[in-house]
Amino acid sequence: MDFKDYPQLDDYNEFDAFNAGVEPGGLRNRNEIKILICYMLKTLEQKITKQQINEVMQTQGIANYFEVNQAISELLSQGNIDCDCVDNDEFLSITDIGRQVATTLERDIPKTVREKAIKSAIKILTIAKNEQENKIEITPLEKGCHITFTMEDGQDIMMELKIYVADRAQAELLKKNFLEDPTKVYSNILSSLMVE
Repeated sequence: MDFKDYPQLDDYNEFDAFNAGVEPGGLRNRNEIKILICYMLKTLEQKITKQQINEVMQTQGIANYFEVNQAISELLSQGNIDCDCVDNDEFLSITDIGRQVATTLERDIPKTVREKAIKSAIKILTIAKNEQENKIEITPLEKGCHITFTMEDGQDIMMELKIYVADRAQAELLKKNFLEDPTKVYSNILSSLMVE
């Protein structure tokens, strides 16, 4: 990969990327999208799935879905990133070449966009980790659902909580909120029960 493939932003003034779904301040240039992906992978210092990168870009309105996928394909073919397939998930990681690109050109991406992308990626990765470490089961009933939260510490069950909710949508909302910070939920329940 040659740095000439990533001209300084002053050298290209046109928006050449689709902008459907992109919020004001988002990326509308293909090279910017590639630089941001390299920056994210370098900063996070861990593998992240292609789907998670898309989720970051879409939920934050940073870049168009099709442009992100095209950028990932180009970065793979240029040797800036690697891809490992595990259980039908495509895990992306940065190469040394991609790390150089990110280090050299990261300041060409607005700081607010970089910060928004990293903050969102950390949240998405945390939720994915929490989902692996905790068990949540939604059981449909004739009317409503039961949702069971199980927190484990190795082989010990720290908490098992079963709640009735009116419908699947409510169960999914509880699941989402639980996965954002299971430890906080556990601590709050414990604190409430400890009050004399």
